[in-house]
Amino acid sequence: MTFFKQLEQLQEKNNSLVCPGFDPDMDKIPKHLLGDEDPIFSFCKGIVDTTIDLVCAYKPNIAFFEAYGIKGLESLKKTIDYVHELDGLVIIDAKRNDIGNTAKMYAKSMFDNLGSDALTINPYMGSDSVKPFLEYKDKGIFVLARTSNPGGADFQNLICDGKPLYETVVKKVLEWDENGNAGLVTGATFPEELGAIRKMAPGTTFLVPGIGSQGGDVEKTLKAGLREDGKGLVIVSARGIIYASSGEDFAEAAREATIQLRDEINKYRK
Repeated sequence: MTFFKQLEQLQEKNNSLVCPGFDPDMDKIPKHLLGDEDPIFSFCKGIVDTTIDLVCAYKPNIAFFEAYGIKGLESLKKTIDYVHELDGLVIIDAKRNDIGNTAKMYAKSMFDNLGSDALTINPYMGSDSVKPFLEYKDKGIFVLARTSNPGGADFQNLICDGKPLYETVVKKVLEWDENGNAGLVTGATFPEELGAIRKMAPGTTFLVPGIGSQGGDVEKTLKAGLREDGKGLVIVSARGIIYASSGEDFAEAAREATIQLRDEINKYRK
């Protein structure tokens, strides 16, 4: 079964478009976990245990694991394996890309070795650098189109043939997506651009960062980006969920924050 089919099944099963982002920071995770053999895994596991029935996927940002060296990557692998034990999905946020031969090794690393179900991709180097990821037909990729950070406009909004560059990216991704396994990254912080991309790609699934601490608005995001079937969005919230509490109740607080976001999203889905 393809990634996007599994994703839609989980969205239906859990009635949720929420995707918690895992950005573990040893300076921020609850102090009582620091004595554990693997504090990062303990932290992620606790949140998975209390939210697995409320979400459609999890998005670990690989930088927050790589920062702790081999042990951090081991924590990431354990987290991915644990999510899979509970029949969940993982989207690694790594923004990988390079020339074809190198991209092939990146794909092997993310999909075969770490076991991720999907991956964020930087399209800057063009079709031959994206193709090795698309060849994993059962996996998903999310290509950066209009990102949530203000500086994204430095390049993404440059006018190319009378249109902003991010629209050219969207057009190219639709051309490359022969197997139906490509989505787009579109930030909640720019709902007008998100809406423009939805018009260009009515059936595509968007990974949407920027809700919560970055200031993205749930109502505007849903109105601009939802598909007609009430799906097509994976709404990411990292700090707002995983750091809802810094105490021993962190996992329970993460659950409450997830419920709150899920219910707010579903209000506008209706």
